[in-house]
Amino acid sequence: MKKIKIYTGSSCSNCTAAKEYIKEKGYEYEEKNISADSEAKKELIALGYMGVPVIMIDDEVVVGFNKSKLDEIL
Repeated sequence: MKKIKIYTGSSCSNCTAAKEYIKEKGYEYEEKNISADSEAKKELIALGYMGVPVIMIDDEVVVGFNKSKLDEIL
């Protein structure tokens, strides 16, 4: 099973779409909401990202909700 972590924001429609898409595919994920969790926000900035969603699947990173990239990795 792939290890999936999604950095999200509370008012981010692409984040919601990405979470629903990954769930539809039958995968579980860990969500880090930067709106509610200041540590998650610090982590994301330390990784060099300023926007959400940032989806980490094992060693690969998808910035934004990119279905074809997600399909390729999953």
